[in-house]
Amino acid sequence: MKFTIAAALLALSALPAFAQEPKPDCKNPITQMEMTYCEEQEFGAADQILNAEYQKARKVMKKWDAGAEAGSKGAEDALVKAQRAWVAYRDAQCASYGYQAHGGTMEPQLIYGCQADLTRKRTAELKELTEIMGN
Repeated sequence: MKFTIAAALLALSALPAFAQEPKPDCKNPITQMEMTYCEEQEFGAADQILNAEYQKARKVMKKWDAGAEAGSKGAEDALVKAQRAWVAYRDAQCASYGYQAHGGTMEPQLIYGCQADLTRKRTAELKELTEIMGN
């Protein structure tokens, strides 16, 4: 019993060391792990911006539908359908792109980088759509 408690305390004392490990410098990543981490962060940031722009576009489409005649409604539904299809495309395209290093430690980095790139491009498309439809 004493050994179990001592082992548990020893294991718990190691946890803060992991939590305090410095984040990689994404301006100059060196190891593969750092490069993958930084690409993941880029994708996460791009995805947040995309989601905000998508919500703006949905509001514009909803407003468009509210002012449209009965036969012209459906802009918001069309956008939702397009976005769902685009997400499936992005993920499949980037999984395919990652096969350059399939099974290797570089594969996730390639996938995250591809996702970040395509996400930024989609964000620009949504901004353009919002500007066109909002006027």
